[in-house]
Amino acid sequence: MKTLKKFLLPLFIAASMGAVSNSALAETDAGRVTYPPAEAIDMVAAKIQLAIEGISKGASNEEAAALIKPAIDLSKEINANDKVDNARSKANRKLKSALSHAKDSALQEAEQELRDAKKDFEALKSLI
Repeated sequence: MKTLKKFLLPLFIAASMGAVSNSALAETDAGRVTYPPAEAIDMVAAKIQLAIEGISKGASNEEAAALIKPAIDLSKEINANDKVDNARSKANRKLKSALSHAKDSALQEAEQELRDAKKDFEALKSLI
């Protein structure tokens, strides 16, 4: 009986933890599309490139801000680990700074921030 308790109790505890753990129940919301980290990074870099090209072609302040905003929103989809999240957060600050510059009519500064942010986002692939 003593030996039986030594095996059954830990087995029961492990089974019950696995049955109700958060990672076992994790799933995405219905209708929400999730992307692998590398694909999400590529998508953010493409949005940033579109914003850079828009500013280069003479977009107005509102147009530039409208081009930057989707990159900021999409950057939230990059989920891999803590190192990636910290680096993503730093790169995202540059995107927000570019958005702020665009709203303040400083498009040259916004373009430079976007170029820096694009480099930072592309560097995230090495952390995955």
